[in-house]
Amino acid sequence: MAQPKLLSRSAFSTETLARLGGRCCVPGCSEPAADAHHLIDRSLFPDGGYYLDNGAPLCSRHHLEAERTTLSPDELRGWTGIKQVILPPQFEDDERIDKWGNPILGNGTRLKGEMFFDEPVQKALAAGGVLDLFRPYVKYPKTWHMESSPGVGRGDRVLRDLSAFIGQRVIGTEKRDGECTTMYPDHIHARSLDSRHHPSRDWIKGFWNAIRSDIPHDFRVCGENTYAVHSIRYEALPTWFEGFSVWNERNEALSWDETLEYFDLIGSSSGLSITPVPVFYDGIFDLDAIHEAWEKLLAADRAQAALTGQPVQAREGYVVRTAAGFRYRDFRNHVAKWVRAGHVQTDSHWMHGEIVPNGIQRSG
Repeated sequence: MAQPKLLSRSAFSTETLARLGGRCCVPGCSEPAADAHHLIDRSLFPDGGYYLDNGAPLCSRHHLEAERTTLSPDELRGWTGIKQVILPPQFEDDERIDKWGNPILGNGTRLKGEMFFDEPVQKALAAGGVLDLFRPYVKYPKTWHMESSPGVGRGDRVLRDLSAFIGQRVIGTEKRDGECTTMYPDHIHARSLDSRHHPSRDWIKGFWNAIRSDIPHDFRVCGENTYAVHSIRYEALPTWFEGFSVWNERNEALSWDETLEYFDLIGSSSGLSITPVPVFYDGIFDLDAIHEAWEKLLAADRAQAALTGQPVQAREGYVVRTAAGFRYRDFRNHVAKWVRAGHVQTDSHWMHGEIVPNGIQRSG
C-alpha cells in the first residue's frame, strides 16, 4: 500500500470537505460538510495526522456525534470510502481505537487510552453516554527501540528523539525474556487483555492472589512473568515475577523510587513483596555510560561461566526509563529498549510447546 501523504492543515481541510461532493458522509444526511473531522485525533500523531485518509466530511451535528464517539472511525471510513487505515505509530497496525485513542476490544468494550483523562475528552465521552463501556484496565504500551538497538525488527518502532532523557536521572534495567503481566486488586492479564488461560500463567495467578489485597484501589503493577522458558533459559532467577512499574489512579507511572517503595509494601500483609527487575545503571542519562555498564555485566557473565564451566547466561537486552514519573501518554518518550540481534531463536511460539520452567536461585 502506498505511503500516505502528509498534508498541510489547510490542504487537509479543503480536500476532506471536497470529498463526496461536499456533503456529509453519513448515509441519509443531506447536509453540507461543515467540518473536516479527524478520524483519530491529531494530537495522537507526532506529525499532526493531517492525512487525507484520516479525515471524513461531516455536518455540524454528525461531527459532534463523532467527537462523542457514538460514530466510530470504522463507520466513518466506510461511509467516506477510505480503504487505508491511518493510525499513530504507537498503536499496532491492526488495533481498533476510537477517535481519542482508546482501544476497542472485540466485545465492544473499551480500555482507557492515553487521552482518556483529558478534560475535553471526558466531557465528550460523557456527553456521548459511552463512559460505561470502559473497563478499568489498561494495556501496557509498546516499548520503542533505541536507534542503536541491534534487535529492531519489521514493524518495530524506533525512538529517535531522546529529549525527554537528556539531563535526567535514568534507570537501566535488564529486559527479561518473559511475558508482560499487569496486576490490579481484582484482575490480572498479560499484555493483551483478551489473553486466554495458559498453564504457564498458573504460578503468577497464585502469586497475584496472595498479594492483590495490598494493591491500592485503581492502581496497577506491571512486571515480567518468567515462569516459562521462551527464547532464553534462565538458570537462577530470584523469582518468577519481577516488577518494573506501578501506575496510579490517574494513569501515571510512579517515579522509580516510589515504585520500589510500593514493591516493598505490596504483599507485605502476606509476608511477601515484589522483586524489581535487575538494575545495572542508575545515573544521569549518558548512552555511552549506559552501554558500558551493560557490557560490564555481560563480561561478568562470561567470567562466571569460565569459572564454573557452565554456559554463559544469555540476556535479551535492557530497558532505560526516566527515574521521574510520567503520564501514560508520554510513555513512548520516557521508556526505550535495547535488544540483542536475533533475539528470537525458537522455530515456534513458546506457548505452543512444552512448558519448561526457568531455574530459580537456590537459597543459602
